[in-house]
Amino acid sequence: SAIVTVRDALNQALDEELERDERVFLLGEEVAQYDGAYKISRGLWKKYGDKRIIDTPISEMGFTGIAVGAAMAGLRPVCEFMTFNFSMQAIDQVINSAAKTCYMSAGSISVPIVFRGPNGASAGVAAQHSQCFAAWYAHCPGLKVVSPWSSEDAKGLLKASIRDDNPVVMLENELLYGVPFEMSEEAQSKDFVVPIGKAKIERQGTQVTLVSHSRPVGHCLEAAAVLAKEGVECEVINLRTIRPMDIEAIEASVVKTNHLVTVEGGWPQFGVGAEVCARIMEGPAFNYLDAPAVRVTGADVPMPYAKILEDNCIPQVKDIIFAVKKTLNI
Repeated sequence: SAIVTVRDALNQALDEELERDERVFLLGEEVAQYDGAYKISRGLWKKYGDKRIIDTPISEMGFTGIAVGAAMAGLRPVCEFMTFNFSMQAIDQVINSAAKTCYMSAGSISVPIVFRGPNGASAGVAAQHSQCFAAWYAHCPGLKVVSPWSSEDAKGLLKASIRDDNPVVMLENELLYGVPFEMSEEAQSKDFVVPIGKAKIERQGTQVTLVSHSRPVGHCLEAAAVLAKEGVECEVINLRTIRPMDIEAIEASVVKTNHLVTVEGGWPQFGVGAEVCARIMEGPAFNYLDAPAVRVTGADVPMPYAKILEDNCIPQVKDIIFAVKKTLNI
């Protein structure tokens, strides 16, 4: 295996897919000459040129519409948002033009497009630039929504998203870009994909199920390590995909552990955790719960700018430990 950062894993995925299929192209702000605002597309403009790596004006509504139209016409665009906060400028294109077209055309027009970029809280960028869009996009039929944590997730999910014939929203995390992860031999192959719609058990455990996506998966593993020293064995599930959600994986775990804690960076109301809890309550695993499910979420406020307040708005390891002890009544 090798140590690869999330940034390099995404770069590899883009490079491999651009090489594999000439219909694939990347467009967005600063993706070409500047090598990407976060250097995700480093080297790609030099290698593939102006036709495949396209710098756009600062007009999300415009370039997202161009990308969706290109997908309808048979190309396979990767549309990068500098952050997903700016996708709100183009949300009509994503929902009404991309997500609904396959259904409204009775399946005759597919829209093979990937919308990608950093989502959720970064650091010190206040309320307008710290929002999580997982619940917003996962709410909509016609979209697939993926949310990677590790380098393997990032590479495999991006490749799967580009190859998928439907619109996919890929929610990355800016604070993960520079984080190195171990990457298996298998994941380094050009044929490697992570199937959309399948969660991954990152740590086996018997006493409580922790369900998370994106950066908080790492916090869950840290909390599980601390709790293990106290004799509490947590099972950590990395959702990987928000829609379609792998509820079967969560159910199988809850049947085993009898306890459920969900962890996410976004707001509590109508969030990913709320959906997980509802689906568990409606399904066969509910009778196996020995305590109410608990949600750990971002605070129900617009993100403050002050660092100490920001830290208290984002779920920390201590918050996860507290929730686990609460649900286990210890």
